[in-house]
Amino acid sequence: MSTASVTPARQQAGALVDDVVRRFGDRVVLDHLDLTIADEELVVLLGPSGCGKTTLLRLLAGLDRPDGGTVEVPARRAIVFQGDRLLPWQRALRNVTLGLHGPDAEQLARDALAEVGLAGRERAWPKELSGGEAQRVALARALVSDPELVLLDEPFAALDAITRRRMHGLVRALRQEHHAAMLLVTHDVDEAIALADRIVVMSQGRVDTSHSVTLSAADREASVSREDLRAALLADLGLAN
Repeated sequence: MSTASVTPARQQAGALVDDVVRRFGDRVVLDHLDLTIADEELVVLLGPSGCGKTTLLRLLAGLDRPDGGTVEVPARRAIVFQGDRLLPWQRALRNVTLGLHGPDAEQLARDALAEVGLAGRERAWPKELSGGEAQRVALARALVSDPELVLLDEPFAALDAITRRRMHGLVRALRQEHHAAMLLVTHDVDEAIALADRIVVMSQGRVDTSHSVTLSAADREASVSREDLRAALLADLGLAN
């Protein structure tokens, strides 16, 4: 009989998923899945709805437990959801200080807001923020505790195309600053190419294919190599012409 566990522990890899099974009733959502995320690596998960992407992310976040296999993660983790999930009765600064303790909590939150380009917006109410600004606050809240693993569940899906591209640039800059491992769930092939060190395509609860991305920042936007990778990913997803 297999054992199931989620172990917060510092290790060589940013996260390790070994032979993980997750069922909901008779439905197997994760089917003996294996995945390793290296330190400072940004892995993007692609796949059709229902393939297990968000279920895997929830296991890594500690919001769910596997029915079999092992999940090893760093003790310090943070998650950013598709919705910003800001508390409407708290200003931006207080939304970032949630869960922080100590005399320097407010200054850490101010620094985190400045890092995402929101210096001077500390006293703004969530209803006064644009969609992109609200997601920046959510990013600041995730990063203020200096996590070793950041989990992003389609955080830019509701944003317009221009704001989304700006958020991509922000994520790239934040990675260089924080040196955290990241896992991003998305349905957007172009977003995956823009951000990933490695793109993992899931199908029926397992890893189907994996592509390392070694393109320069310029080539991620427009190049023959980018189009070759895009075509391969669309083929993996069953969307090739």
